[in-house]
Amino acid sequence: MTTLPTYATREDVKAALDFKQTARADRQIDRALHTASRNVDALCRRRFYPELVSRSWDWPSAQRARPWRLWLDENELISVTLVTTGGETVPAEAVFLEPNQYGPPYNQVQLDMASATPGWIGGDTHQRSITIRGLYGFRDDETTAGATTGALDDTATTIAVDAATSATVGVGSLLRVDTERVIVTGRRQADTGQTLTADIDGQAKTTVIPVADGTGFAVDETVLIDGERLLIVDIAGDTLVVRRAWDGSTLAAHTAGAAIYAPRTLVLTRAVLGTTAATHSLGTTVQVWDPPSLVHQLSLAEAINIVLQENAGWFRTATGGSTSREATLVALTALRTQVYDALGRKARLRGV
Repeated sequence: MTTLPTYATREDVKAALDFKQTARADRQIDRALHTASRNVDALCRRRFYPELVSRSWDWPSAQRARPWRLWLDENELISVTLVTTGGETVPAEAVFLEPNQYGPPYNQVQLDMASATPGWIGGDTHQRSITIRGLYGFRDDETTAGATTGALDDTATTIAVDAATSATVGVGSLLRVDTERVIVTGRRQADTGQTLTADIDGQAKTTVIPVADGTGFAVDETVLIDGERLLIVDIAGDTLVVRRAWDGSTLAAHTAGAAIYAPRTLVLTRAVLGTTAATHSLGTTVQVWDPPSLVHQLSLAEAINIVLQENAGWFRTATGGSTSREATLVALTALRTQVYDALGRKARLRGV
């Protein structure tokens, strides 16, 4: 069971460059995505996902900092809930997160020198005398994905969602439902309650699918008719414009009245990243966490490279025949450099 999100999803990998893998490859893709995401964390020397947690520091410490400033180093903050020093709570208005001009992330916490707590103080000993509870990470950027279509108690591991959520999230996505964060670890087909309103043949050129109510679907959602998956690329009234035989499925003819399914049941890992499992009502808004675009792109590229390398026995070639040579991955190397230059946490030099 995973408790960390990936920076791209299983569906992203399958859609990239029409890179079609059947369901048999799901575990391989998920493994590649987790490796790629953690590699990005290591490359940039920071964790991009948000985590609600308490962390402690010694004071006085070896930082040789000003008495009102605490350097956080890799423990970057997005926001603060509670700060204590020497066992005493610091008023929220006396806590400054810096650099305030462009954070988050914030790499230092300062105390207002004009406040009643002008500097950090030690406890009975210097060990762990400063504790900060807050949301740690890079940024907490979210997009509204949709809403739940069923209630969720504090022990359930699946949740029913609407078409918009089904089209937006994927396996590996980090979601927030009320204050609880969950990770999508799987998707199951659910009956949409709709059927085909006319026969369709088994040819790839037949991309117009008539349904009873087009508003019940969303662009980028996949649907299942009999054994064929179809990707919705556009919706015109009560007609779905689709790509046939999606995700390694097989073209087939379908008759009017065939049931239409969609992966609208999400399998979840509950209460992740410091949050608590709770009860959520039908119609609750679902928020999906958005990693920085460069982080998403590099994670996707790294995952695709891992899958292709595994399939090639870790000896991908750039050309075929007598001129074959091992792929140099120049473009991937350049993307790594671009991401590190833009988002890597650089070393901070301390005065002695």
